[in-house]
Amino acid sequence: MASKGKAFVVLGLIAVIVFALVYFGINLTSNFGKSKTEITSEDASKQLDKLYRNISVTTAEQIKGQIDLDPVAVGDSLPDISKFPISVTNTTDNFVEIFSSTEKSGTGNDGWLNEVATDFNASNFEIDGRPVSVKIRNIPSGTATDYIRSGKYVPDAFTPSNELWGEMVKSQGIQTELVSKRLVGNIAGVVTNKTKYDQLVEKYGSLNVKTITDAISDNELAMGYTDPFASSTGLNFLVAALGTFDSSDLLGEKAVQGFEKFQANVPFIASTTLQMRDAAKTGMLDAFVLEYQMYVNAPDLKSGYVFTPFGVRHDSPLYAIGDVPQEKLDIIKKFAEFVEQGKYQSLAKEKGFNGLDDYNSELAEVDGSLLSSAQKLWKEKKNGNKPIAAVFVADVSGSMNGEPINQLKKSLLTGQKYLGRENSIGFVSYSNNVTINLPIGKYDTNQQSMFVGSINSLQADGGTATFDGIVVAMKMLQDEIVLHPDVRPMIFVLSDGETNEGHSLNDIRGLIETYKIPIYTIGYNANIKALESISSINEAANINADTDDVVYKISNLLNVQM
Repeated sequence: MASKGKAFVVLGLIAVIVFALVYFGINLTSNFGKSKTEITSEDASKQLDKLYRNISVTTAEQIKGQIDLDPVAVGDSLPDISKFPISVTNTTDNFVEIFSSTEKSGTGNDGWLNEVATDFNASNFEIDGRPVSVKIRNIPSGTATDYIRSGKYVPDAFTPSNELWGEMVKSQGIQTELVSKRLVGNIAGVVTNKTKYDQLVEKYGSLNVKTITDAISDNELAMGYTDPFASSTGLNFLVAALGTFDSSDLLGEKAVQGFEKFQANVPFIASTTLQMRDAAKTGMLDAFVLEYQMYVNAPDLKSGYVFTPFGVRHDSPLYAIGDVPQEKLDIIKKFAEFVEQGKYQSLAKEKGFNGLDDYNSELAEVDGSLLSSAQKLWKEKKNGNKPIAAVFVADVSGSMNGEPINQLKKSLLTGQKYLGRENSIGFVSYSNNVTINLPIGKYDTNQQSMFVGSINSLQADGGTATFDGIVVAMKMLQDEIVLHPDVRPMIFVLSDGETNEGHSLNDIRGLIETYKIPIYTIGYNANIKALESISSINEAANINADTDDVVYKISNLLNVQM
């Protein structure tokens, strides 16, 4: 009997040990790969509820506001042109102003055109006996196109990254003369992780836009691209992708259906190339779009990635814009001839341009009105069949009083026109405590009216409990996901970034990581580093929106993400 009792004790001990090993093994594997702050979904739900209970939350009375049903007028949100710097100043009274894309009118390797223009101005050229010069303004191609098409500010000449923007300007009935088809050589491409590249080549035989869109549609490739309203590479990729579905009719039913399937598996749309690069560094993307000149100047990309060209070339065409007087047109033509000199083309080569010159554009000439329609299609279909549920979180603490709160209201009232009707929107404001100004609801005319009413009612006072506001927004979104599991959640925080009350980022970082909700932050005269730390957790954009151009920046952000 004693031996039997001893046997039972041993078996009992073995059972306890096995159970413990299984229990700890499950816990170990369930948390394997998580950061120190990331937690399980079950624990996240408990923690979220606990944090929420510790916050003083009130629900405001719904107030309807007067909505404007007129379509968005791009020119209304554009900031003063002085927001975009003059990179080369004219040296004479007789000059032309040239809008130039940023990859050639910036600094360092991106400053090629500035160096050429500076030499041109120092050469003391004369036309009809009068000395001439050029002024270069550094401005993204898409933004430059907005200024020209809206008529808010029209330069004498325009050199975007590619010809697509010139066609869009021309399609508006604006007088446009192509002075030079190419100032400097460049191309757009898909940059693919070498391991993934080899896998796709083994399956498809080669990598091009057609096989890339096929791989994305079949969920075999996690790729991101940039906003086709603002980015030359993004617009180029959009048109090239549509062409793979039906090259004879880019906007036909077959192309639209193909695009919807493809877009449903695109995990990331970046507002800017820099945001795209930052996302790529995290390893979350197998591939992303980039210009060749930037690719060759990035040592961290050249060894582990492969560049695959696509679409039209990015050869920086030069256009005269509007009814340009003959004297100014002569200056533009003289400058185009000057740029073509061997010494300046060699300088361009040193800065990463004029590579892969044997690549020919895959696309035939694309009509500008079709490009505008393609952008509209993208806006309507970019979320696939997965609508967005978003909560806006507005800082109404005392530090936002005055111009910051006025600009916050103005930017939201303008930006709300970009919110798609198929999406669901909620609104939260915070100071010491948190107020649910508008529960999440489908963004129909009624919800839009209450959203506008909520914005108009905001008043700034009290402390700053930013992370309490984010907790309440996450709680609202998790409740919405229970009701509508297919929605894609996101949060927009509008703040000056100074938190002095309530929970801290460390308190909620694990929740943000676990729920993987992107939190876009817009800073008003802000502590940008504090806001960047929030957005960087799930690779969302952070905007330093000062009081001059916040309206334009937030409108662009909402146009891309919503």
